[in-house]
Amino acid sequence: MTSVVTGPVRLRARLDTPLSRWLWLVKWVLVLPHVVVLALLWVAFGVLSVVAFFAILITGRYPYGIFTFNLGVLRWTWRVAYYTYGAFGTDRYPPFTLGEAPDYPATLDVAYPEHLSRGLVLVKWWLLALPHYLVLGFFLGGGSYAAYQAADAPAPNGGWSVGSGGLIGLLALIAGVMLLFTGRYPRGVFDFLLGLHRWVLRVAAYAALMTDTYPPFRLDLGGADPADLPLADQPVTDQAVREREGARMAPEPGAPPPASGTSPSGTGWTVARVSAVVIGSLLVVTAIGTAIGSGVLMAADRGGRDAEGFVTMGPLAVSSPGYAVVLDPVDLQTGPGGPDLGATLGDVRVSATGSGDSAVFVGIGPVADVEAYLAGVERSRLTGPQGRTGREMTQVMPGGAPATPPAQQAFWAVATSGSGTQQVTWTAAEGRWTVVVMNADGSRPVAAELTAGVTAPVLRGLWTGLGVGAVVTLLAGALLVALAVPRRSAVSTPVPA
Repeated sequence: MTSVVTGPVRLRARLDTPLSRWLWLVKWVLVLPHVVVLALLWVAFGVLSVVAFFAILITGRYPYGIFTFNLGVLRWTWRVAYYTYGAFGTDRYPPFTLGEAPDYPATLDVAYPEHLSRGLVLVKWWLLALPHYLVLGFFLGGGSYAAYQAADAPAPNGGWSVGSGGLIGLLALIAGVMLLFTGRYPRGVFDFLLGLHRWVLRVAAYAALMTDTYPPFRLDLGGADPADLPLADQPVTDQAVREREGARMAPEPGAPPPASGTSPSGTGWTVARVSAVVIGSLLVVTAIGTAIGSGVLMAADRGGRDAEGFVTMGPLAVSSPGYAVVLDPVDLQTGPGGPDLGATLGDVRVSATGSGDSAVFVGIGPVADVEAYLAGVERSRLTGPQGRTGREMTQVMPGGAPATPPAQQAFWAVATSGSGTQQVTWTAAEGRWTVVVMNADGSRPVAAELTAGVTAPVLRGLWTGLGVGAVVTLLAGALLVALAVPRRSAVSTPVPA
């Protein structure tokens, strides 16, 4: 008897000939519609993977309708990657379908598991698959399309992307350059690329909870999957692959639907069902984000207030080699018929503590008046967080000394000065306002610590409304997904041997 390599994940591909020398240069434009659709489908993939996670944990079964959808997304992604910068293996445009597309040069099958381990579902997608992730990080670099972020699949914020990078992207680029100049696709490069993709998608299926079979640490080169072929020494030609695929794909008249151990075809996923799942998943993701925002606001409202009812921030150390520190302006504009800022934002409190024994001045004033007073004065402007670091940036404005001390100006909405900690409280009003910190005598340099707070009476109503909205949105999204996922009524029950 001839031994056969078996496995639940089977990836096949054939190299189309001839291939256009130059078409691969513009495929990134041609494939944009697929990228848009796949971006939405991967959102649904992540949401449905969470549902599958809990279903497996409770019942030991992967919901069949969800399995066919997630497999369809993997198939679609593999076809797009094969057409574009994952392989350049065909010039045939990928079909817009979650189904098998058996006549397309790149196919993917994952056998449906009747039973899955409840215990493994807790650890296989992050702990057990970790060694594979380290390897795939080299294969895929920063532009993975499936398994590189597969560890996040069961989590609500799981991220998936389409593309290629690392070793796969480099090999595909080499093949493209060779194709451009010679008109031939290097067969060795093709076989190696297929081995890399086969490894990636085996790990993707395992991490997405679609199988309990641990992915092997090996490269199965070439377009034919070893799971389909007897182990033999003779080479396998593309024609042989096409014949085997044709025999495997061709349905028998009156044949029953897929049973245990076969790959679902995705039948039942109509455009309406897919649209409903995508919309429902977007609603679920939106609800999760809204709920997180509501929780943050609730924590600030319930636990972040001091004894006087202010939600405080700071302290923030500010300094300037010049004569003043000016904070980034705040624009409070509501327009005609807008809300009362005093009732929504409430009172604003700013505290300043000077360094050493020098008296400190702190004031809140209209931006136009502050700029007129400090025109030609050396000062530092403190802007909000900038760039990836999130650190405040200070812009030094050259100039001389102020003509008069700050406390002598009449335009301040509120102001105070003195030794130690100085504090001003101001009821928010419409306009453009800024906070200014100086030495009380107008000298240089300036150094102080600032603490700001706001009563924000609207905060409670805001987080309550967001919380209610999140619940309603979550229920609506979950209902859409539940109604759209097809049942397995069309699939026959396997008869034990």
